[in-house]
Amino acid sequence: MSITIEKALTSVSEMENAYHTWRMYPLASRKEIIIHIKEKLLTHTELYAKAITTDMNKPLAQSIAEVKKCASLCDYYLSHIDNFLQPQSLQSNWTESYVILEPLGVLLGVMPWNFPFWQVFRVAIPNLLLGNVLVIKHASNVPSVATLLEEIFFDESLGFPIYKNLPLPSQHIESIIAHPAIKGVTLTGSEPAGRSVAQCAGKHLKKSVLELGGSAAFIVCKDADLTKAVNTAVNARMQNAGQSCIAGKRILVQESIAQPFIEAFTEKVKALKQGDKYDLSTEIGAMAREDLAIEIEDMVQESLAEGATLLCGGKRTKSFYEPTVLTGVTPTMRVFREETFGPVAVITTFKDFEEAITLSNQSDFGLGVAIFSQNVDFIKSQVSRFEEGAVYINEMLISDPHLPFGGIKNSGYGRELSHFGVLEFANIKTVVVK
Repeated sequence: MSITIEKALTSVSEMENAYHTWRMYPLASRKEIIIHIKEKLLTHTELYAKAITTDMNKPLAQSIAEVKKCASLCDYYLSHIDNFLQPQSLQSNWTESYVILEPLGVLLGVMPWNFPFWQVFRVAIPNLLLGNVLVIKHASNVPSVATLLEEIFFDESLGFPIYKNLPLPSQHIESIIAHPAIKGVTLTGSEPAGRSVAQCAGKHLKKSVLELGGSAAFIVCKDADLTKAVNTAVNARMQNAGQSCIAGKRILVQESIAQPFIEAFTEKVKALKQGDKYDLSTEIGAMAREDLAIEIEDMVQESLAEGATLLCGGKRTKSFYEPTVLTGVTPTMRVFREETFGPVAVITTFKDFEEAITLSNQSDFGLGVAIFSQNVDFIKSQVSRFEEGAVYINEMLISDPHLPFGGIKNSGYGRELSHFGVLEFANIKTVVVK
């Protein structure tokens, strides 16, 4: 249920007052609140997971894993935030010089539906510990999750909110960004949404972080551990019904091992268990909305008409789209050029590593790449040639609290997670003593 823009703006003003109180809390006290939040996650894991599954069709086992991952993120920042916020001494010609990190104020988060808990937590936890507060405009198709998140982040011991849900239509986002209390905006979503938010944030001189789409290459070299590469590729492409920015969307396989890889990969995809989304054994479910499944269906049909070969899947029933494998995919096809946000694996072969680099970089996105090879030293020597925010060797792309996460090119800018995630919305204040 939406609220009026007037009520939303009033809420933002109220959050500014909350910020001035929250920022003065000692770090130890802010950590206590985050501990309470983590305890809620662990106590009510299944309740929260069922809300995710109900709202966007993610299989329950994957929803449970998402909630638990949020708890582990809390643990990470609780363990490291003291060190991250320590004053940093700098050498200079002055008697003393150092840098301290301070909060900015109220932040706006525009959040997606595909990982509706995780995306919020990786923004919220480091910023709350820093001393910022948040207002969140969540995706309209996860209303139960949005309401639950506000409840999770509310702590009666404070007497004021540090997190506010703003169930608003997207057309009102600019009015929120323009509010003087908003000091920064972060968006995880599509490229068009990112362009719109970046333009608005720039107009109002607000700092922004954008985590947009991806079309990550999953490169399998001839010397790769084939079994490991196949198993990882299935998970990388089909987890969350392929609705992930870091999914291995373009599978590039060296010609000499293409046949055994494709055969093994296709059999694994066919074997994925479909069924009731609340059944813990279900591995792949429906997509979040029927219109998303229709879009994927159109992309596949268009590529088949252009010469791609369908090895399995390719059929849609309402919002469920069968796990699909396409071979013979060329760089001119839409499924190669654009982000395929669904359970569709597209496979392209390459002759040598030089061609693999060319194919990988032949994308407007730059979130990350996964490369499978047993010659790790050689791959490490080639890392700088990939136009990406991350290079994973013998592992699928993941978002891990220990590591900075974000992309380049049309995948956006800025970083989340690790200590880099604390820096994005911090006032990096220089102090000099003579």
